[in-house]
Formats: sequence, structure tokens, C-alpha cells
Amino acid sequence: MEKIKLEKEIRLEQQKQEQELELKRLESETHLKELEIQAKYKSESDSSPSSSAHRSQPYFDASRYIKLVPKFTEIEVDKYFRHFEKVAANMKWPKEVWTLLLQSSFVGKAREVYSALPMEKSENYDEVKQAILKAYELVPEAYRQKFRGARKNDNQTHVEFARIKEQMFDRWLHSKDVGENFVKLRQLFLIEEFKRCIHPDIKTHIDERMIDTLHAAATKADDYALTHKLSPNKFYQARSQKPKINTVTE
Repeated sequence: MEKIKLEKEIRLEQQKQEQELELKRLESETHLKELEIQAKYKSESDSSPSSSAHRSQPYFDASRYIKLVPKFTEIEVDKYFRHFEKVAANMKWPKEVWTLLLQSSFVGKAREVYSALPMEKSENYDEVKQAILKAYELVPEAYRQKFRGARKNDNQTHVEFARIKEQMFDRWLHSKDVGENFVKLRQLFLIEEFKRCIHPDIKTHIDERMIDTLHAAATKADDYALTHKLSPNKFYQARSQKPKINTVTE
């Protein structure tokens, strides 16, 4: 028993040391980022005609606010970004330092994605956000597939399944920035139905582009069909053609 207890204490001590080293590493990275931003501001202010006005502005000390950054969770990544944006807006943090504050909280896949980004993209909050959402497959198309593909299992009540379906639908709409805008919602469903009825290659072509209106989707579809010489009739004939039944006559 004493041996097991001793081994447990050693493991706990090792974990504590690893956590302390990780904290120091994050603090070091944050400090380096602060120096980079400070140097960038100084360079911009020195080259600006209104340099004296720039120098009079207080420097943003990110290290003072890192503790206020929400803890990152890989379970609900999309909710995390919405939460962070609310905190940042309420605290009036300049958007150019958001990634500096965020990177200290990243773990797992999010940290890997952030580390792999080029310097210019790692400083852009929107670029960082989209790269991480894409890594976790939290892009509009993934949400759409989850919403369409969700099926009730035997362990769920119908109320539970309806709630999950509703949550998936809301996340799909939020990822498309629809909100309560009826015009956007109308276009979203028209595009969805349009893509369901067209050639798979054209559908893929449309999915790969940020298209918000049915007219834009139809224009892209015609351009693709013309460029790739796709027959407008073959696909629809194949969909509507019923299999022939061979009859045997005696």
C-alpha cells in the first residue's frame, strides 16, 4: 500500500511540474506576442504623420486580462467563440489583440491549428476562428449534414430527439449568419432544395463557394455546366428513368 501511495504522489508531483512548465511556456509565448504587437504599433506610429497622437494612446497590456479569457473546451467550440466575443466586447478589448489573448487558452487540435498558421493569419481573429472551426468540422456544410442526417435512436424520447434536431438546425443557421432574417432563411432553403435536384458535380462546385442567393447558385451552376460540357438533360433523365422489367411470354 505504501508503494502505491508513493507512486501516486510521484505522478501527482510530475503532473504539477508539467503544468507549471506549460504555464511558463504560455506566459513566454504571450510575452513574445506582446513585444511583436508593441513593435508593430511603434513602427506604425513612427511612420504616421500623427505619431504624437499614437504615442498618447495607452498600450494594451494583454497579460493583465489573460485570466479573464474563458477556458477553451473542445466539446463546444462554436459556443466558445461566441462566449469569448461577448467577453471581449464587454471588456472593450481591441480586436487586434484577440488572438493574443485566445492563444493562451487553446488546447489539443485548436493549439495545433493555431501553431500551423502563418504569422499574418495567426494575428487575424477571423482567420484563426475559421481555421479552428474547420478543423473541428464546424463549418456550415458539416452542420447541414448533421441536421439532415440526425435520426432518432431507441434510447431517445421524441421530445429529446426534437430538441437535438432543433439545436442542430439553429447551429446550421448561425453558421450561415441567418439569425431571424426571413430573407436569408428563404434563400438558404431555396439553395438547399436547388442543390438537391442538380448534378452532383455541380452541387459540389456550389458547396465549395460562399453563395447566399438562389440566383447566384443558378448562375454558378450554368457556368460550370457550360465549362464542363455537362448535358442539361442526361442527369434528370437518369433520375426519372424507371428500371425496365423483363416480361417472359410463353
